[in-house]
Formats: sequence, structure tokens, C-alpha cells
Amino acid sequence: MSKYETKSIRNLAIIGHGGTGKTSLCESLLYLSGKTDRPGRVDDGTSSMDYEPEEQKRHISISASTSNIDWDKHHINFIDTPGDSNFTFDTKSCLRIVDETMILVDAVAGVEFQTEKVWEYADEFHLPRLLFVSRMDRERADFEKAVDSIRNRLGKKVTLFSLPIGTESAFSGVVDLTSMKAYAFDDQKKTERIIDIPANMSEIVKKYRDILIEDIAETDDELMNKYLESGELSSEDMQAGLRKGVLSGTLIPVLCGSAVKNIGIHPLLETIVRYFPSPVDIGAVSGTKPGGADAETRLPEESAPFSALVFKTIADPFAGRLTLFRVYSGTLTADQGLYNASRKINERIGTLFFLEGKVQKPVEMLIPGDIAAIAKLKETVTGDTLSSEKAPVIYPKCEAPPAIISFAVEAKTRGDEDKLVSSIHRLIDEDPTIAFHRDDQTREMILSGLGQIHIEVTVEKMKRKFGLEVNLKTPKVPYKETIKGKTTIQGRYKKQSGGRGQFGDTWLEIEPLPRGGGFEFVDRIVGGVIPQQYRPAVEKGIVEAMAEGVVAGYPVVDLRVSLTDGSYHTVDSSEMAFKIAGSLGFKKGVLECQPTLLEPIVNIMIEIPDEYMGDVIGDLNSRRGKVLGMDSVGHHQIIKGQVPLAEILKYAPDLRSMTSGRGTFTYEHSHYEEVPAYIAEKIIAESKKDEA
Repeated sequence: MSKYETKSIRNLAIIGHGGTGKTSLCESLLYLSGKTDRPGRVDDGTSSMDYEPEEQKRHISISASTSNIDWDKHHINFIDTPGDSNFTFDTKSCLRIVDETMILVDAVAGVEFQTEKVWEYADEFHLPRLLFVSRMDRERADFEKAVDSIRNRLGKKVTLFSLPIGTESAFSGVVDLTSMKAYAFDDQKKTERIIDIPANMSEIVKKYRDILIEDIAETDDELMNKYLESGELSSEDMQAGLRKGVLSGTLIPVLCGSAVKNIGIHPLLETIVRYFPSPVDIGAVSGTKPGGADAETRLPEESAPFSALVFKTIADPFAGRLTLFRVYSGTLTADQGLYNASRKINERIGTLFFLEGKVQKPVEMLIPGDIAAIAKLKETVTGDTLSSEKAPVIYPKCEAPPAIISFAVEAKTRGDEDKLVSSIHRLIDEDPTIAFHRDDQTREMILSGLGQIHIEVTVEKMKRKFGLEVNLKTPKVPYKETIKGKTTIQGRYKKQSGGRGQFGDTWLEIEPLPRGGGFEFVDRIVGGVIPQQYRPAVEKGIVEAMAEGVVAGYPVVDLRVSLTDGSYHTVDSSEMAFKIAGSLGFKKGVLECQPTLLEPIVNIMIEIPDEYMGDVIGDLNSRRGKVLGMDSVGHHQIIKGQVPLAEILKYAPDLRSMTSGRGTFTYEHSHYEEVPAYIAEKIIAESKKDEA
């Protein structure tokens, strides 16, 4: 039997901009709850949550990690999520499966771009939330300024649940406005202790306590009547109003503290267990029946059929694939069968365990609300639903965002190409935002991701996990060649060197087709000037010449070639001779038809804060782009436009730099357009240099 019930579980994601202290806060939660003997430190590489070498090297969270604590007869599962924009899909996947979230705001910087982004994710999943103003002990920490930035940047009414005692190096405690107690950290006893509220804070405490009571009263008509009649609320009424307000989202608490100094953690934990919802409060979750759109719901009850959603996969070179999931209904033990409803397959269960950082703690049975892991599931991937085979259900999953930056990747050691492909596919299991394909035209392996750091980390993981070293290069642009004029040309091949010779003679008419018209071969031979058996060889020679290109080595497209006349020799003619004749005629003819280069054009959508509008549009114009339209979303502008692919191969770091990390973009292929003459000359010259 489980040590706790579903109604005592709290499932919490800790989110925010990178560098706001999320991981440090997790370490403080583990320490103050007695889970660890000492808090790990991110800067020292001793954090139990940031355990990957790539995280320790960069001092940032790259991958979401889970752990849990017990506090006041409640079981709290929490997930430390990445704050860097390169890795926010992991954050979004975690928000999909939790019941509440805590957003950290830096006491110096206030609300930053990624804070706004993860706030939008929390809105998308309708999550109750609180804000924690962190790092109050830092130089230039300013609680009021941070709260103002919350109100201005997030556009939300928030309610202060705590106030800081002192600031910067003098920050020594917090006043909890809900209980009217003050807390400081006792270094000797290693715990937060209750102290007297400082006398010089009495006025400000009363002011914000009154505001808190008014905000509570507004959550319920009955409470409002009580408040208007007596001017106050009982502690029971306050508790009920606070819980109702937080659960409904009408109350958004703001607390403050310092994870490094372990201050403000006790009131934070009290807020989580008292006012945040359990899976029971959230109630039934909705999915669909496999193979149809019919709605299917599951209650968070042990007696219900088992169901769970996979939110993360870890590719472990030693333990194999680790599958992390959240249980929504029913129970699961290691001797049960496991059915993947998304793929309609059965999986064999190994050991069930809780992941506490990188530590695996075996568990015998899981109940609704549990967040756990299984090793070595063969087919199951992120986003899949696991359920009872007799009562299957499929839950909605998070769709991975499109990649925005690409590199050509090649193994450093010859012969490692197969290992390269298998290694990347194993990493894609872990991170669905990685994309990988072979470009048939450029013959390059293309690795794509959400940013430069994302690609670099992927390459580092490849080396560490699979012993594979690779080179990254800027990918070649898949230009194409076409023609603007028409001509009639002879393609003749004659070879005589003793014995049987080779002879093929063709007349070709070459003309352009509309953009996207592809290639047409028209046989207009009248009579038997070229026998039927040789004509397909002419087309084959032309097609091969088209693939190699004529001007700069790029495929030729959008033209029609008509075979109009020719001659043959009864002895010396052959398919090979006519294939060569067709190829020679085609190459010579294209040069007479005003050949030109075409480049891929992409549709681009850029989302930026209002203040960067001028800079971004100016930059887009300098990249030969054109703006097609603009939309406003809150304080953000969405620019829609078209731009040559060649101009945005390294746009991700440039946009980041231009917008202080606050701009994002996506793009997709649109069409091909003629390359301006001055650029085409450079491309052709470069191509001839490479050939030489």
C-alpha cells in the first residue's frame, strides 16, 4: 500500500526565466524537508537536480528533472524545468502533466522574456499558480520593483502573501501575511524558526494584510457579505477563501525568499500544501478513445482503469531508455501488463521507480497522481498514453515546436555514418525537438534544433553517451538552376576509334516552363529519323545532365525539352550514343537560354516585444526579406514575411542578440525565386572554385 493518498499529493512544476534560482530552490526544498543532508549548489556542480555534465558545465538546467518530498502529511512531487529558450519544450511537456506551478521571478531583474513565455504555457493548461520573488539576498534586490514588473509585464492582479524583512545582504526573513508570523533561518538548527514581526514593519504589514483580506473576500459573495458586515474574516473563512481563490485562479499569490539562505521556504511549502489542488481537486481528466474522436474521461481513483501519460524520455547508455510518466487513474504494479494505447502495443514492465534527480528509488505500487519512471520500454516514446488494454484511452500530448536552426553534421571518423544515424535517433527519443534528415540534393546529413546551444548540447551528448565525435558545418543552400529563354540546338556525338564506332545525332528544342512546372520531355520525332528504341536514352541523358546542373552544379528545373529531329547510323548508333548526344545538346542549349539560379524562399513568423519592432523589420529588409503583415498579441508583435533561406541560416542567434533573448521565430518552405544577378555571380564563382 502507498504511504499517502491521492488527495495528499501535490504535483508542481517550478518554472521561470533562466538564472532565477529554480534549481537552488529545489535543493532548498530537499534540504529543509530532510531529504538531503546539505543543499547542493549549482555553481559548485553539486546539485542533485542538475546532474548532467552538460548542465554542470554551463550552470543551467538543460533537462527537466523530478524529485519529491514529504511535508506536513503531504507528498509533493516537483519538477525543476529548464529556463533557457533552447529547452522550453521540456518545460511545456512537464506543465502538461502537473496540477499547479510556481513561477520564479528574480528580485533584481524582475519579469524577463522567458517568464512571459512560461506564463503563457501555464495559461494554456489552466494551471493554478504562485509567484516566488527569488534571490532577495542579492545586491540591488528590490521586492517592490519586482512586483511592479509582475503587474506590468504579466498584466495580472496579484496578492502579496509575504513581505521581506530587510533586503540585499541584510535580508534576514519574511513576514507571512496569511498566518501573521515572521520566519528566519536558524543556521544552528538548520530550520526556519518563527520570530517577532519587526516593529518598524507594523504599518506596511497591516496595509498588505488588509489588502489580502479584501482580495479573499472578493473570491466569494458570502465572504464579501461577512467582510462588509464585520470588517474582518475569521481564520477559517480566510483559509477557505484563499483555497478557493488559488484553485480558481482568481488569487495569484506572491511570496519571496532566498533559496541560498533557505529563507521563505517554510511559508512557501505551507502555501503549496494548504492552497494548491490535489489530483482529487482537479477531478476527471479527458481523453479520447483510440481510433476515434469520442471523449473518454478518467477519475483520479484507484478503482478506475489504469491510465498515464508519458511526458519525458531519457536515453541512458547504461540503463537503456527511461520513460517518465504521470499516473491519472487506477494503480500500477510491476506484475501488471502495460498497454500503450497510442501505438496499440503491449509493453513488458521492469522495475517501477521514482526518479529523485538521477537517483532511482524502487516503488511497489503507483496510485493516481504519482510521477514515476520505468526502464527499458521498447516502443513507448514521449507523448504516448499508457492505459488498461480493456479500457484504453488516449490523452492529448504536447506537439514539438519546429526547428529553427540547422547544421550539416558528419562523423569525424570515416565509417561512423551508421553510428551517427542511430545515435541521433536515440537522442530524438529523448528530445523530440531535434530534427534529422538527409538532403538528397546536397547529400548532407542535416541536424536541426531550437538554437545554437541546443545543437551544441546534442553534439556533446552524442560524444558522452555514444562515443561519437562529429563536425558541424553551415548547410549548403539547395539552389536550383532554370532558364528564361528558348533555343533549338543540335546534340551530336560521334566516336570512331577502330572497330565499331558510336554515333548519335539529336535536335532539341528547349524552352522554360512556369515556376514549379518541373520537367517535360516531348518526343516530336516524325518518321524514323531516330528509331523508337533510342529515344528514351535521349531523355535519360537529359535527366542526368539536369541533376548535375549546367551553370553552378545545381539541379535544373522548370523547362520543357522537345526532341524534334536527328539522324542515326545503322551500325554505329546505340542507346549510349544517343544518351550522350542528348546530354551534350542539353548542356550546350541551356547556356543559350539565359540560365539563372533559383533560391528557396521561406515564410517566416517572428514574435517580438513592441520595442524591437523597428530593429527587426530593418534587419529583415537587409536580408532581402519582405514584410507581408503584422499582428498584435498583448505587448508582442507578430511579423509575417518572406525571406531567402540563405539569409536566415544563422538567424536564431542574431534575433536573440537583437531582442535581448526575447524574440522567437518559426519558418517553413514557401517557393523558389530567381536569385539577384549580383548574388548569383558570387554563388557561381564559389561553385567553380569548389569544383577546381
